Amino acid sequence: MAKILEGKSCAQKIEEQIKKEVQLLGIKPGLAAIIIGNNPASKIYVSRKIAACTECGFFTKTIGLQENCSEQKLLTIIDELNRDEKIHGILLQLPLPKHLDEQQIIEKIDLNKDVDGFHPLNRGLLVLGKPLFVACTPKGILELLNYYNITVAGKHVVIVGRSVTVSKPLASLLLNADATVTICHSKTKSIAEHTKKADILVVATGRINTITPDMITKKTIIIDVGINRINGKITGDVSDEAKQKSAAYTPVPGGIGPMTIAMLLQNTLLAAKRVHE
Repeated sequence: MAKILEGKSCAQKIEEQIKKEVQLLGIKPGLAAIIIGNNPASKIYVSRKIAACTECGFFTKTIGLQENCSEQKLLTIIDELNRDEKIHGILLQLPLPKHLDEQQIIEKIDLNKDVDGFHPLNRGLLVLGKPLFVACTPKGILELLNYYNITVAGKHVVIVGRSVTVSKPLASLLLNADATVTICHSKTKSIAEHTKKADILVVATGRINTITPDMITKKTIIIDVGINRINGKITGDVSDEAKQKSAAYTPVPGGIGPMTIAMLLQNTLLAAKRVHE
């Protein structure tokens, strides 16, 4: 039987520790969340993040904007949050509407409040092994592996997907932790030849059944980052049959999702500590 690497218990343990640290800190860590438009999934993600922050004793602020809001209006709001001393972290819920320049807007967030770890300087510092903040999902993946005593040093980790929010920062994190990393994507020939060689397989494509049983071995540890909604059901990128064949896997939901939120809390607490100290 494949072992289930569920993230809820690990996330709860981290959040309990955060609660204790907040009580000792003397100030409330502050997180501002900006959400644009009426995307139901984005609204759910933001509400979960804000609820977790509130549970841990954070100060929170949610700013909702119309789908057609101007770039200048959004930049003005970010500038105000950059100057707000009660706000230690700024969460810009992605993706943004197509008329907005996502990269330019991310660059306007104060580097010291970039708790998502998406600022290009933070991404560059991660490559050097000295980031102010690590992107939440990649950070959560390593935390979860550590929780289950799965070492990455010396292991061959294959990542399927090349997103700048998950796959690329995760590759840097893994390299910094002495793993051997292979990244596969839509132009990779014979992906199965690579995935079969993986000790740890991370899948983040946003497509169901990206990985099927013939693409893994019984020793493969699967980290499924995908979130897909099919007929009202949430599923990952890896087929159920592949997960059952594996040595261990993260479920969807309940795997990496809770860890991403826990890492957002951890990053916001870190930002508040830096100001307080």
